Amino acid sequence: MTTTTGTALSAEELEAGRRAYQLDREHVFHSWSAQELITPMVITRAEGSWVWDGEGNKLLDFSSQLVNTNIGHQHPKVVAAIQQQAGLLCTVAPQHVNAARSEAARLIAELTPGDLNRIFFTNGGAEAVEHAVRMARLHTGRYKVLSAYRSYHGGTALAVNVTGDPRRVANDYGNAGTVHFHAPFLYRSQFHAADEAQECQRALEHLETTIQLEGADRFAAIVLESIPGTAGIMVPPPGYLQGVRELATKYGIVFIADEVMAGFGRSGRWFAIDHAEVVPDLLTFAKGVNSGYVPLGGVAISEEIYQTFAQRVYPGGLTYSGHPLACAAAVATINAMREEQMVEHAASLGTEVFGPGLAELAAKHPSVGEVRGVGAFWAVELVRNRATREPLAPYGSSSPEMNELIAACKSRGLLPFANFNRIHVVPPLNTSAEDARTGLAILDEVLKLADAHVEG
Repeated sequence: MTTTTGTALSAEELEAGRRAYQLDREHVFHSWSAQELITPMVITRAEGSWVWDGEGNKLLDFSSQLVNTNIGHQHPKVVAAIQQQAGLLCTVAPQHVNAARSEAARLIAELTPGDLNRIFFTNGGAEAVEHAVRMARLHTGRYKVLSAYRSYHGGTALAVNVTGDPRRVANDYGNAGTVHFHAPFLYRSQFHAADEAQECQRALEHLETTIQLEGADRFAAIVLESIPGTAGIMVPPPGYLQGVRELATKYGIVFIADEVMAGFGRSGRWFAIDHAEVVPDLLTFAKGVNSGYVPLGGVAISEEIYQTFAQRVYPGGLTYSGHPLACAAAVATINAMREEQMVEHAASLGTEVFGPGLAELAAKHPSVGEVRGVGAFWAVELVRNRATREPLAPYGSSSPEMNELIAACKSRGLLPFANFNRIHVVPPLNTSAEDARTGLAILDEVLKLADAHVEG
């Protein structure tokens, strides 16, 4: 399990952090931000489950940055693999074979469900979704794409239109061929369901109706996060993913499982869709495949879709597809996860630490409307009123109250992942149980501030 042996930052490191901040503010354009309204945190050093900010404060990383440092920071086996690969071969064009790419593809194919044994490498998750949809369109000869509200699939042109959260709206001109539907989310049910079984049944009926009303023979793909991540970590009810698989097969639609955030152990299984024992036609991945040490993503491809391009040119590619440094990092990451049983440890964190610990917080704090999750993948839904379920921040935005909570977490030594009215508990998979409980104890203190905003 990860521990930290780092000492306090030196004067040189602190000065370097100050200079980095100054240059950032002068020259760096940040994503998803109003540039002059942000004060980004400097991260000067990181080790295991811990980071140090520009002031020398040590924080427990409960965000895994963007839920991608699945094996923690600076894992020595992965760092060594990158260094070794850099000394051997820094880069190579994608049309050539290189050992790191071949071995990474083999290891990933061993882990993916069913016959998803061919791997197309990208630079990240958004490109993986873009190419998966392109493959589905070419395979089916159809154009339209189904995806859920309360989802995130990436920031590039098509991926952001497939996305179902508010970041899509400013980028949506109605010309991407996307159709959105409501996936199951019992806490905020669109179907007036009384329990998970009813939510599942009604959500599947709604999906099939949407397919029929929009033209069943027009859909190339349905893109679905196996467990929605940024949107709120809503674990699908039993039977839902099986039902989606059946509908996709019934109507000849390619089922794309988006595992960019939920994959590579985050849910306590190698892929979140493994919980449902479902095999999609395409599976997108990124983030945890190499813990984000070097940008890498990809698409795992079924045999049927592979055969579409066996004698037909696939019209797509990337200069850095299967980059040797990224693939070497993936090989080392997967091997380290296996050797150190990180996926099993993530499952244990979910059942023994986060599940019961967050349930205790929910019982104790009236500001907690619901906790939900699995493995090292949890969300704490914060509300002003448990009866009405009014969120502590409006959908698509933040609030002074949420900003207060985030600042309080940081001041107590916890780096949180927050979105809208939620705090997500998503540390590295190999975070020790002791550190995980430390993070929950800080969250317990901070939730007292949220309780002060509860009405009624």
